[in-house]
Amino acid sequence: GSIGFALPGISVRLSNPDDADANADADADASSGGIRMIEVKGDNVFKGYWKKPEQTQDSFTDDGYFRTGDLAAISDDGYISIIGRQSDMIISGGLNIYPKEIEDALNDINGVTESAVIGIPDADFGEKVMAILVADKASVTDAMIAETLDQRLARFKHPKVFIFTDALPRNAMGKVEKKALRQTYGDA
Repeated sequence: GSIGFALPGISVRLSNPDDADANADADADASSGGIRMIEVKGDNVFKGYWKKPEQTQDSFTDDGYFRTGDLAAISDDGYISIIGRQSDMIISGGLNIYPKEIEDALNDINGVTESAVIGIPDADFGEKVMAILVADKASVTDAMIAETLDQRLARFKHPKVFIFTDALPRNAMGKVEKKALRQTYGDA
């Protein structure tokens, strides 16, 4: 869903996530289209990482915008919707795949409690899509999964590997730890 508009005093723009140094086209407007990275600037945005000048330099543009790492799309009426994290993006055969789109489709399947989608190494395509499902395997059939994915996603976005588990690993903030999933299942 939409995250709405920026708060007063905050400047938000969407930039090309494939070229963090190119800000000439960074200002978002209704005609920008596509998936873009959110950048923010304002008095309440932190100024850098404590005693980490290189990380600070990598995280800020030359004109002072913080690169959040969040990927988003903007609607015709200016509303911003989060698509996912740049660090979670999967590149398979040169195509960008956004896990959140796949997770949203999988989570709508009756019997699936939640899902996480990651990229794992693939000799031919660089990465392939893997879905880890918290689901009742007895009631979630391959046919149900295939039907839902066929209706909602292009074929290249379909997971090539499915893993069923009782729970997804989470950090102290309750977020799914995709790095842990890649470490656990990266060789599947």
